[in-house]
Amino acid sequence: MAQVTIIGAGIGGVSCAFELRKKLAREHRVALIGSSPYFEFTPSNPWMAVGWRQREQIRVLLKEPLESKGIEWIPEIVEAIDAPGNRLTLRSGTTRPYDYLVIATGPKLAFEEVPGLGPSGFTHSVCTQEHAEGAWAKYQEFLRDPGPVVIGAAAGASCFGPAYEFAMIVDADLRKRRLRDRVPMTFVTSEPYIGHMGLGGVGDSKGLMESELRHRHIKWLANAKIAGVTAGSMAVTEHDEDGRAKKEHQLPFKYAMVLPAFKGVDAVANVPGLCNPRGFVLIDEQQRSKKYPNIYSAGVCVAIPPVEATPVPTGAPKTGYMIESMVSAICENIATQIAGQTPAAQATWNAICLADFGDTGVAFVALPEIPPRNVTWAKQGKWVHLAKIAFEKYFLRKVRTGSVTPVYERYVLKGLGILSLKKAG
Repeated sequence: MAQVTIIGAGIGGVSCAFELRKKLAREHRVALIGSSPYFEFTPSNPWMAVGWRQREQIRVLLKEPLESKGIEWIPEIVEAIDAPGNRLTLRSGTTRPYDYLVIATGPKLAFEEVPGLGPSGFTHSVCTQEHAEGAWAKYQEFLRDPGPVVIGAAAGASCFGPAYEFAMIVDADLRKRRLRDRVPMTFVTSEPYIGHMGLGGVGDSKGLMESELRHRHIKWLANAKIAGVTAGSMAVTEHDEDGRAKKEHQLPFKYAMVLPAFKGVDAVANVPGLCNPRGFVLIDEQQRSKKYPNIYSAGVCVAIPPVEATPVPTGAPKTGYMIESMVSAICENIATQIAGQTPAAQATWNAICLADFGDTGVAFVALPEIPPRNVTWAKQGKWVHLAKIAFEKYFLRKVRTGSVTPVYERYVLKGLGILSLKKAG
């Protein structure tokens, strides 16, 4: 009998728990540990921050769907991992042994790397539902006395999509409220150019995204590093293509949302030999730790090198489809390892993203994520906005019924009519 434990109850962790339970014989035990009682659908956070969603609409209590499938549910925070001893220490002080461990914790948000950044400083965030709820509270105050808005991503960020989404969603919301003419907007990003996305661009994403920003009267600063934030003012340094500072900007704002760089969570980053200096898990082609052969990892907490060197540091994103591909490989490899065979399954690491812009949107497909690619595809239209709404409902329903995997393959690829792209990748 084997005990398989998953840390992290996001898209990767929940998918992994359901898929492992389906794949493994009942004599083997599967446990999922999450930091709250809920699964939270993070892609909907930008909508929540402008009041288009309420928190209860985009989260699911996990106890019933997990336990109905025979998965042990532990809503606690993991304080420490004893990798040589195969044991976890929880915040309650209890310890739990494991035979196989899957780390799907997501990131630690490194707001502290920029003075004044984050909800405890002077900017807002859509990285968590708690942050999005706080952003909505402040947004309501802003609507009563509107002014300049700054939205963007800090140096070292690897998740640019939600920043673009939020900028466009705020624009759409303000136009609906007949307030857009009172709100100058600026988009600030560490990307070397608009539409880079941490991917080196996807098709004509540069032209497409620049056109979208121009159409919405949103100014931008690319290749930019946020030096610090004070009440109502953001200091930004714009760099040239060689990384030299070329212009200093002091951007006034009444409302700001900036995505931070990511690091690994403390319990994971503190394990000797498990992670790189940023705390991301070092893995082989089978999603397995290079030091501990019974530890696997998936999602944002995995170490992936940047697609290319950029003048201001940027990271590579991990999209939902890529995460589920990692999870599928992990489940296959754990089942193989339990059977006494050598793990061989590999994730595809393809990037598929639906970016909602409030009234339209863009779908990006990069197969594989890191160039050169077999497929590069980007399309814009209102259908993307509608598809993301439908996908939100579809995914949450799948979590509630305990049948969450592999939803990206079934919904996104088939729904877009590009299932053949998966084979091409």
